[in-house]
Amino acid sequence: MKINNYVPKSIASQVLELQMQSSSEPGWQVQDRFLELRSRWLTLVGEHLQDNRGQILEYWRIEKADSVIVLPIQSDRILLPHPSYRPGVGQVTLDFPGGRVAEGQSSTEAAIATVQRELGIDAAAIHQLAPLNAQGWAINSSFSNQKLYSFVVQIQKHTTLLPEFVAATYSTNSTGVYQLLQEVICLQCRAVLLEWWLKQH
Repeated sequence: MKINNYVPKSIASQVLELQMQSSSEPGWQVQDRFLELRSRWLTLVGEHLQDNRGQILEYWRIEKADSVIVLPIQSDRILLPHPSYRPGVGQVTLDFPGGRVAEGQSSTEAAIATVQRELGIDAAAIHQLAPLNAQGWAINSSFSNQKLYSFVVQIQKHTTLLPEFVAATYSTNSTGVYQLLQEVICLQCRAVLLEWWLKQH
């Protein structure tokens, strides 16, 4: 398996760098934490912050594990798993393979595990694994610390796809990408698809 670690800076990465630089602006201070509610999935935090003008503001945020989304490609086809139920929107949706980065796990390891779990494809069948963003994208910087890492995974040409895992394939040409954009409502998946498409053209 070839892992490509060099990725040109994307627009999203440059924006994230600017956000990180601005976060060091003096004046913002945590005054107190009035709530911390922990669960297996996330921690809900309520805090009073003093802004750079001296005002006291109430903020709510969540702390969550980082996540990965994988864009799996075999030859000239994008592979998608079966649609799954998403409690947040209360419906079954079509999404790229994805999941959380477990404690002590790298984003690369999480991407490989995601391909195995959601597409039934063994790590040995991965020809190339390339990150789309070397730095994690902030999913919702005003409400969560969670970052998203995205990868393009090239599956070896002669690997057999199992129908119980792979539900659909889409062409990697403009027609296939446009069709996917009509069917995928997940904003994170759409961002990954568009970032990859922009890097190809």
